[in-house]
Amino acid sequence: MSQVMLEETQKTAVDPSAASGPWRDAWRRLWRHKSAIAGALIILLFILLAVLAPVITSHPWDGKDLYNRLKPPSSENWLGTDGLGRDLFTRLIYGARISLFVGFFAVMGSMVVGSLMGILAGYYGRWVDMLISRIFDIMLAFPSILLAIAIVAILGPSLENAILAIAIVNIPTFGRLVRSTVLSIKEEDYIMAARAQGMKDARIIFHHILPNSTAPIIVQASLGIATAILEAAALGFLGLGAQPPQPEWGTMLAESKDYIQKAPWTVVFPGLCIMLTVLGFNLMGDGLRDALDPKMKQ
Repeated sequence: MSQVMLEETQKTAVDPSAASGPWRDAWRRLWRHKSAIAGALIILLFILLAVLAPVITSHPWDGKDLYNRLKPPSSENWLGTDGLGRDLFTRLIYGARISLFVGFFAVMGSMVVGSLMGILAGYYGRWVDMLISRIFDIMLAFPSILLAIAIVAILGPSLENAILAIAIVNIPTFGRLVRSTVLSIKEEDYIMAARAQGMKDARIIFHHILPNSTAPIIVQASLGIATAILEAAALGFLGLGAQPPQPEWGTMLAESKDYIQKAPWTVVFPGLCIMLTVLGFNLMGDGLRDALDPKMKQ
């Protein structure tokens, strides 16, 4: 028996990939998840297009050429031109910057605030839980897009206000998820032992509860970016998000809706970009959920 254990120890020392751990095991499962890899490749493609936009194209994203308006795809304009003669491919890859920016920062804001409120509600319970839970219930009583529209209508249409509105409407999603996780974690033996040793609540929360709640938060953040991109596109389409001439995909759809029969490429390609980006984050989120699920270890 000792010889077998010695061989396993030597194997782990020689081959680092043989080492085991919750995060290392999750990483291995993620690499074996084909859908997650496909989603990651889609996301990486749009990130590279956004970062390398000035290198990939020589057309200015706001350059108008009324003599070449609504031109079909060609060698000069790979995806054609829009109603003002602007190169559609250029505007799409610059628009990827805006959509990814909105998705990331909106989710970061809702994740931080929602997770903090969820931890407080789940850990302290009683009137704190009741107050925060009622706030979540009130916010969830409204459809998210309608609540976002109301917030932007009050603050004024702009990209910054759209990000703020999207972050606010997604707070309850993270809050309720973290609250349910904390309710189960705080009953664990190691939390009871930490309390018995006189450890302060802040240290228990940040050293024990929060690290053990990261898995569902990561999964929800990945899925939340897809939702945020869709909501940003909807606000842009309604004229409440990014304002022209900013190359935001929803705004581009709104500008091109009158040319859907005459120049369908002006509508198809922005819609395709939205669909592929959302698909990529959804696939990645599903893969992360399966990889971080402890039941998948078997």
